[in-house]
Amino acid sequence: MKFRQNLYIDHALSDALDDLARKPGTSKSQIVSDALAAYLARRGSKEIDDLLKGRLDRISREVGHARRDIEVLLESLSLFVQYQLTVTAPLPEADSAARAIGRERFEAFVTQVGRQIGSGKRSIGDDESAEAAR
Repeated sequence: MKFRQNLYIDHALSDALDDLARKPGTSKSQIVSDALAAYLARRGSKEIDDLLKGRLDRISREVGHARRDIEVLLESLSLFVQYQLTVTAPLPEADSAARAIGRERFEAFVTQVGRQIGSGKRSIGDDESAEAAR
């Protein structure tokens, strides 16, 4: 059902509306109705945007903190590996027993990391994980 409305618009808008309504298959009523529907839809989406803005800002801050933490962890790991490689003497080629022990320890390390990641546990500050690694 359609309702009749009496509206007042500026002369410039009236001229622009007349120009648009000259196209075949269009009417002033349809143009104004479509424009009003679009305006109301944008207004509703703005309210949603205003409601979500605080949440999005909080999420952005949390992502920034996580990024900073990851950068600190990566830099710490990088420095530790660099230090370890600098101070640890290479094994002699003939010491196959030491190399085998090193491979076993590395496999145990990779397995432990896989278990920790798979279970969702964190080992930072976890005394049980420190004991298991020994």
